[in-house]
Amino acid sequence: MANFQASTGDIKTSECDNSIIMNTITPQILVFQIQDAHARTLALIKGLSDQQLMGPRLPIVNPLLWEIAHAAYFYEFFLLRSHLKEKPVRNDEDELYNSMTIAHNDRWDLPLPPIAETLQYIQSILESTQFSLSNGSDEQRDYLAQYAIYHHDMHNEAFTYTRQTLDYPAPEISKPNHRILDAGRLTGDAQIPGGQFQLGAREQDGFVFDNEKWAHEVAVKPFSISRAAVSNADFLKFIEADGYKNPAYWENEGLEWLQQSSQTCPLYWRNSDFGWQLKEFDEWKSLPLNAALIHVNWFEAQAYCKWARRRLPTELEWEVAAAAEPSADGQSLSSEKRYYPWGNQPPTQEYANLDGYALGTNDVAAHASGDSAFGCRQMIGNVWEWTATDFAPYPGFVPDMYEDYSQPLFGNTKVLRGGAWTTRGRMIRNTWRSYYGPERNDVFAGFRTCALE
Repeated sequence: MANFQASTGDIKTSECDNSIIMNTITPQILVFQIQDAHARTLALIKGLSDQQLMGPRLPIVNPLLWEIAHAAYFYEFFLLRSHLKEKPVRNDEDELYNSMTIAHNDRWDLPLPPIAETLQYIQSILESTQFSLSNGSDEQRDYLAQYAIYHHDMHNEAFTYTRQTLDYPAPEISKPNHRILDAGRLTGDAQIPGGQFQLGAREQDGFVFDNEKWAHEVAVKPFSISRAAVSNADFLKFIEADGYKNPAYWENEGLEWLQQSSQTCPLYWRNSDFGWQLKEFDEWKSLPLNAALIHVNWFEAQAYCKWARRRLPTELEWEVAAAAEPSADGQSLSSEKRYYPWGNQPPTQEYANLDGYALGTNDVAAHASGDSAFGCRQMIGNVWEWTATDFAPYPGFVPDMYEDYSQPLFGNTKVLRGGAWTTRGRMIRNTWRSYYGPERNDVFAGFRTCALE
């Protein structure tokens, strides 16, 4: 069996695969991505004690000791066992790591193996997956491997916000020059013409998840959307205008959340003797005023919009602003659609704040090269952006083999778009749909606004 290199020193940076166009994924690239995802997992749990790897029983996080093994189990269950008919690595793995049958609250009570044994289990699965990718051509195998890698990447993002939620130190994943806090502000709206637009992913886009399928034509009216996401400075004005204290800015459900939470500012903010500060992992720092606002929920976004006499974009408007191009006369939308806001070249540091290396949000004026055709900046990376839209299936929706990925969340979550600073560049694109309950302010979410009609 091929040797699986597990140490972070043996893995090249994920920027190595940024020259890959979406339809050129090969088994060799998949092997690299598996190694890279596992290296990130190891970096995200490095330095944590046994107690920290379990953590408190909370509804918004999993015990890390369980979750890192669950991410590996996904490769085994769908690729190695279901598709390739291999035997389980452990006889008890279904009872330990199957998220479809193990209730969230029960995961702290499982007889989980200690960390050394857990890492051996993960190693065995990833070695077998890598070996399987060296055996000839198998389209379904490659599809399942890519699915498992992106699932792994999403859990790595969850591991990152778990460290923030639980006040653990920042993970050792930063790189020089990725944090940009000297680019300043970006104001004004982009004017988007109306027209016909293909909302969702196209079959030529390569791997996509079930909730993105398939592109369907919709009509969009002209609208104006902010060129940048809301910054910390923008939101500070809302706070100083007693935005958290005035119920007129909050709808019923949001007001109920506000009263229960007793918040008077975003979750990781405080007004100290040294001025406004932002908590990043376990460390309080001066609030970077021009950086994108992060860790606010949908209710807070809605309240800000009402105060500012603005509104959240729908997910249709968001995708049009990110992916569409104007017609030749600028009066309508062309039939062209971009894979990323800047075009079809995969992300680099120049285009977007992705891959975790910044360990926080950048100034909203940074990454000008990543502008969409209409001049909207950072629609990929920096912060996930709340939209006004309830998460729902597209016409003709059919669940993929992992039926719990989308279906259980339809109707009771809100759509977010664009990825955050911790999202892996290899998986994000203009059509990607994320989704969280409107009360979630622990995830890497911010927003941008639209002008009222």
